[in-house]
This record gives sequence, structure tokens and C-alpha cells, in this order.
Amino acid sequence: MVRGLLMVYTGGGKGKTTAALGMALRSLGHKRKVIMIQFMKGPGNVYGETIAAETFLPDFRIEKYGRDVFVNKQRPHPDDLALARQGFERAREVLSSGEWDLVILDELNVAADFGLLSWDEVLSVLASRHEKTDVVVTGRNASGALIDMADMVTEVKEIKHPYRAGIPAKKGVEF
Repeated sequence: MVRGLLMVYTGGGKGKTTAALGMALRSLGHKRKVIMIQFMKGPGNVYGETIAAETFLPDFRIEKYGRDVFVNKQRPHPDDLALARQGFERAREVLSSGEWDLVILDELNVAADFGLLSWDEVLSVLASRHEKTDVVVTGRNASGALIDMADMVTEVKEIKHPYRAGIPAKKGVEF
């Protein structure tokens, strides 16, 4: 049995979650079970991937642990801290169980960068995951220690984005 890989999508460009979803589709195509735990994304935020998973992909579960508002990095709301903790405890359980073939921890880098979770704890849980479990971690500002630990790191760089030209977010592209 080949050990599970730790893969990181980070950087300031658009496409980190989308890349992780591509990995999910690839895994599902090989009849692997996939779970995505989303940090800092609330249940009221309706994303196309959630609709698709619920409608068409019974072996792909998406769970959200966040509020429907932006988190204040300097003064996070107590609910933001509690939801990040709840999501992280769920991630700990999922990573150690061996039940899931691919675990995607979406925006985990941002949750740790914002101080909602500690990097030391994140690294410890990732290091103690089930040996066969592949993991994808997404979000801006991955720590150097996470980058060192990872088997694969991709940095997504923004060159141009429609938002900068005043074009609003588009359903099916941005969410």
C-alpha cells in the first residue's frame, strides 16, 4: 500500500478550491470516498460544488464550518473561533479514521493564518493522519512548516482577475 500524500494549494490567485475539487472528481472516478471540510464558509453561502455534490455525487460529502460573513482577522468573533474548532475536531476524526480516501481541508491555511487554529496543532494532526489517507489543504498563506511537510505544493498566482475590472462574482465561476 502506498502511503497517503499531503498536497497543498496556496497563493493569492483564484483556483485553489477549484483545484482541490478537480482532485475530488479524479478520486471519485476511481470509486474513492471523498470529504471536504470547509473552514470559514457558512451554510448560507451556496456554492455550485455543494449543489453538485448533494445532487450527483453520493460518495462526496462537503461540510461547512463557518458563518456567512467575513472573519475579522484582528478581532475574530467568538463564533468564528468555535466553528473553526468544531471543524478542526471533525477533521481530526476524519483524518484518523481511515474511512475516507481523500480529505480536503478547504481554507485551513486561512483559518490558521487568522489565528482561529494554531499551526502547531494543524501540523500535528496532519502528521498523525491515517497512513492511507490523501489530504489536500487549501488557502492563502500556507506556513513554511506545512510547505516543508507536504509532498506537493502548488502556488496559485493571480495575474489578472475580473473583479479588478469591476466585474462582479459570477455564479458557476466564482461560487
